[in-house]
Amino acid sequence: MSTPDTTDAPAAASTPTAAARRHLPAWLTGFGAQVIIGLIVGLILGFIARAQSSDAPDAAAPWLSTFLDKTGSIYVSLLKTMVPPLIITAVITSVANLRKVANAARLAVSTLLWFVITAFFSVLVGIAVGLVMKPGSGTSIDASTAAEPSHTGSWMGFIDSVVPTNFLGLGASANTDGEISVSFNVLQLLIISLALGIAAVKAGKSAEPFLAITESLLTVVQKVLWWIIRLAPIGTGALIGHAVADYGWDALGSLGKFVLAIYVGLAIVLLVIYPAVLASNGLSVTGFYRRVWPVTSLGFVTRSSMGVMPVTQRVTEQSMGVPSAYASFAVPLGATTKMDGCASVYPAVAALFVAQFYGLDLNFTDYLLIIFVSVIGSAATAGTTGATVMLTLTLSTLGLPLAGVGLLLAIEPIIDMGRTAVNVTGQALVATIVAKRAGIWEKDVWDAAGTHGLDLDSDADAADAADAADAAGAAEVTSGAVPADLASR
Repeated sequence: MSTPDTTDAPAAASTPTAAARRHLPAWLTGFGAQVIIGLIVGLILGFIARAQSSDAPDAAAPWLSTFLDKTGSIYVSLLKTMVPPLIITAVITSVANLRKVANAARLAVSTLLWFVITAFFSVLVGIAVGLVMKPGSGTSIDASTAAEPSHTGSWMGFIDSVVPTNFLGLGASANTDGEISVSFNVLQLLIISLALGIAAVKAGKSAEPFLAITESLLTVVQKVLWWIIRLAPIGTGALIGHAVADYGWDALGSLGKFVLAIYVGLAIVLLVIYPAVLASNGLSVTGFYRRVWPVTSLGFVTRSSMGVMPVTQRVTEQSMGVPSAYASFAVPLGATTKMDGCASVYPAVAALFVAQFYGLDLNFTDYLLIIFVSVIGSAATAGTTGATVMLTLTLSTLGLPLAGVGLLLAIEPIIDMGRTAVNVTGQALVATIVAKRAGIWEKDVWDAAGTHGLDLDSDADAADAADAADAAGAAEVTSGAVPADLASR
């Protein structure tokens, strides 16, 4: 008589969540779905917090608004905390891996070239929208709100920002209340890491222990980062709730036309320019946006390319099929200098707004200068402020009044959400396109992510992606191509 086989019972009982999820569609259990749920919950909580503020306008901020603000700030701080160790370890490891191939320099040049191409078409969109919609004509904004900004962009400032001032690219500034705030310059950190990686390669065998420790540390950093990314639905919910509850939506009354023009330009870049680039390179448009959704949505609510950078790198490697050896170079560089929203669409529309508001005519040369500054000048804002500095650089180049910047400060948080969403989407786009064109794109990883999505409830996806990369790496490596096994981690 046969006895019941109970060997599978404990295993089945021990994984009820996994079993239940197998009966649910992928779109309901994936990371993108979790982020959407977080956004919906955050919107509801934001409207509740805003209603509380309306009921007691003279009272202190309601507890719910404060809770959302603190929760969102903590999440962004956690992400930013991981940026320096991720850049240092990933870039050094990337340089060490890229020594095995012949086309590392070509990858770098291709990356910069695609930065320029997408920025060029994005600024053309911004100019076209500004000319058609004329956001600065007939506006009801009070001219007394005009004021020159405290920080302005300059080409010499860019040179200063590139040269490292200390080993970790750290900077400190004193606030008006006497507090000292410490920050890091990502561009300096990237240069320092590149120098260390190249030096380690040149040192030969004596540097092998250093490279081994760095690669081991990268694995630890990625593990901690993975834990933080799992909190993304909570972080995005808190951030969007805070935006709804506290941002100055009332400012849309006088600047609504400008805000609409900005978002029309951003939408054209997202829904026309980027899809055209994807289609021309043989990539699925819907497949890309389904995979990049966590990056786009998190960029929208955090308003920080630096804060989203760890997520961008994770998604490009585990969902887009970009080898980590290349992604660890392209993503940090993109997070510093690839800003189609902040450095292309926004300064173009804003410059036309200021010119129209003051009744100043721009000629063809002025439009060429806008294109030049937007395509080349985005790096001049690296490590400083961002869109505001980029706008001052554009206005000063055109000879327009810098006081016009003050007209737009009231709606800065509102438009910054859309700008950052476009920035981070473009950063993931370029990394994917360059990998595809260079022949290092891991299609198996792309296909696997399209089947079951990026799952943050376990590390199974990371293992699957690594297995796929290892399988692809079994193929013979030809001269001038990055070995596929460099994509595994």
